[in-house]
Amino acid sequence: MKLHMLAPSVGAKKNPKRIGRGPGSGHGKTATKGHKGILARSGGGKRPGFEGGQMPLIRRLPKYGFRYPFRTEYAVINLKSLVMLGTVEQITPSVLAGAGLIKRKTQLVKILGTGDLSRPVTIQAHKFSKSAVEKIQAAGGRAEVISGV
Repeated sequence: MKLHMLAPSVGAKKNPKRIGRGPGSGHGKTATKGHKGILARSGGGKRPGFEGGQMPLIRRLPKYGFRYPFRTEYAVINLKSLVMLGTVEQITPSVLAGAGLIKRKTQLVKILGTGDLSRPVTIQAHKFSKSAVEKIQAAGGRAEVISGV
């Protein structure tokens, strides 16, 4: 077998349908569109979601909720998640991103008070809950608020 001898299997390759190229092509005149009707027109066809006049699914489902487009979203971290960081002395958003607790180090971080700290640690975040600050200070650590974006 040589490179110049390679060829596709018989019947694997098929010439494209060349429509609108005269009566001899077999696809002339109406160019395979038939006579009249919506599919024969330019831009013809049903739009996505059209169900033949039946009320479409997207309109049958109820509307609900609203999301304020200018909201400030925080990545929420509990104190119990910080225990798995080991013996890190200072916890910052970049340390949390490196450990996989937040997606990227530029995210706004809020620390919540679920769980306990066993050793003093300095935590830098954009927001803290009251219970988190109390537990961090009770363990001998510091909660430092860093400015937002």
